[in-house]
Amino acid sequence: MDITSLEKKYNDYNFQEKVEELEKKISANPGNNREIGKLSSELSHNSELAFKVSQMQRLLGALKDAQYISTNETDYEIKEMALEEITTLEEQITVLDEEVKRLIIAKEFVDEDDNRSAILEIRAGAGGDEAALFAADLFRMYKNYALKEGWDLQIIESNVTAEGGYKEVIAQINGKNVFKKLKYESGVHRVQRVPSTEASGRIHTSTSSVAILPEAKDIDIQIDPQDLRIDVMRASGAGGQCVNRTDSAVRITHIPSGIVVSCQETKHQTQNKEKAMAILRSRLYDLQKQEEQSKRDDIRLSQIGSSMRAEKIRTYNFPQNRITDHRIKKSWFNIEEVLNGNLEELIADVEHGIQEELLKEIQKSE
Repeated sequence: MDITSLEKKYNDYNFQEKVEELEKKISANPGNNREIGKLSSELSHNSELAFKVSQMQRLLGALKDAQYISTNETDYEIKEMALEEITTLEEQITVLDEEVKRLIIAKEFVDEDDNRSAILEIRAGAGGDEAALFAADLFRMYKNYALKEGWDLQIIESNVTAEGGYKEVIAQINGKNVFKKLKYESGVHRVQRVPSTEASGRIHTSTSSVAILPEAKDIDIQIDPQDLRIDVMRASGAGGQCVNRTDSAVRITHIPSGIVVSCQETKHQTQNKEKAMAILRSRLYDLQKQEEQSKRDDIRLSQIGSSMRAEKIRTYNFPQNRITDHRIKKSWFNIEEVLNGNLEELIADVEHGIQEELLKEIQKSE
């Protein structure tokens, strides 16, 4: 291990200076919420990098000390302890150096919405009842992952099938960096397995689509009440007598865009209206962001936009216990573990893989 080169590299990093600079900018822009959101995302990345650099500098110092002892110490036991410490420190340095590389790549793709909560939308696609059951599996996966992350997930709207699947389910996920961690989950997910209703044991292929939208606030999107048509009606389906006897369900149509959202999850019309408006704001905000990106010449942003919404992003092959993400051409062999919500490794690999590929494309175009 070349300690001299590593020391030079980590001494040249100026992330702590960047942190101090960003903190001053945030203090100077107290009323500009959108600008503060962007600066805060950048501050979060630089703070994490500054911490990692500090860790690395301590490890490198400890490694130099251990190498000195192993070279100059005459006591056999102390020398052996120093050699063991060298092995441990070199492993830690290798892992930390890889983490820093990933963070530096991620820093190039800071999104002003990274620290926002998100709206999760899952819809069954091709495959009938099996597609709806797969949509339910995906929802359970994200719900369990949200619990592990300490996030709060609340269903806003759902359409449950007789078999317990979802034709559609929309949920609000509140917490730190929800959009950052889930944004690359948007796209079509495909499953290959033998359905429980298949007597002949034939493998079926079904799909469900996932959309991850950054949660929008009133300050992000100004909605003219005159642009809305709001209909109230009795809730349909299961929900108990109280739900079905009152006009609690709400459907909101945004006339200029044609976007229609509905909610009947609670027995209170006001709560359902608030939840429906949250979906509408996020969809309009996402639409606005897409329009802004299409007008820019920034190749990075346009590529991220297309990658985040790519068709058929992932396949879950049950007979081979294999999950393949087609964007980064990588597979994992732990379907049950992932569907139980253990998404940490997969999400980190996908984020890193997509960003590396985009960097390569950007470098080619320069």
